[in-house]
Amino acid sequence: MSTSPMQVSEARRFQQLRGHLSYLKLNDAAEALNRVLDQARTERMSRTAALERLLEIEVEATEARKLAAREWFACLPEPWTLADFDFAAQPGVDEKLIRDLATLRFLDDASNVLFVGPPGVGKTMLSVALGRAAVDAGHRVYFTTAAELAAKCHKAALEGRWKTCMRFFAGPKLLIIDELGYLPLPEDGASALFQVINQRYLKSSTILTTNVGIADWAGAFGDATVAAAMLDRLPHRAAVAGIDGPSYRLRGHQNQADAMRKGVNARVS
Repeated sequence: MSTSPMQVSEARRFQQLRGHLSYLKLNDAAEALNRVLDQARTERMSRTAALERLLEIEVEATEARKLAAREWFACLPEPWTLADFDFAAQPGVDEKLIRDLATLRFLDDASNVLFVGPPGVGKTMLSVALGRAAVDAGHRVYFTTAAELAAKCHKAALEGRWKTCMRFFAGPKLLIIDELGYLPLPEDGASALFQVINQRYLKSSTILTTNVGIADWAGAFGDATVAAAMLDRLPHRAAVAGIDGPSYRLRGHQNQADAMRKGVNARVS
């Protein structure tokens, strides 16, 4: 069976098109080319619609890769979102404030967020949920504990990488520092934390969770001067969410235990 010049021309044009897509590193579009052409023929799509669909596939794949990269960089400890938080179970949380923070308007103003309250009330979960929302919105986010930040800064200073370390912590649009006050900070750790906060001041946002009341920060830092300097910067243009309700974490554990107990009783009966 002979092949017509038109068929040869179309075959060559198809291969050239695949080659162009690959050269431009539009690999997902190149892989989907056959499928889109078949769809265009079956559904009688216009050339413009077929081209739009082909590029849409590439854009979606690119956005998925960028999201995966932001998720990897963020180091969020759990996949929590705001939908996972049970406001009814934690009446100590100002839901209206949290919903407003979830709009991420505070990032546009380079404002800060302070979650203050005893262990287990949901401070970390809420900070992670806001971090997750920022990642999904296309922002660079980084999560660390106060102790981890102090340790990284200390190591960087010993290795002569202090400026590089400071640039790293200055970079994210949102920096989440968890568990301030849970472990005592060494003197250079408190100083490092202040320098991180200071270089981000009025430039980008920081979320800080702590079990220490703001009035008692001097004890948490072990240095009244550093504490005063921190208080001069962090609460300025900041939303402060004091949470004094029951332990959200213990309630979750209790619910799991109750569910397991009901399951055992159902099997026995």
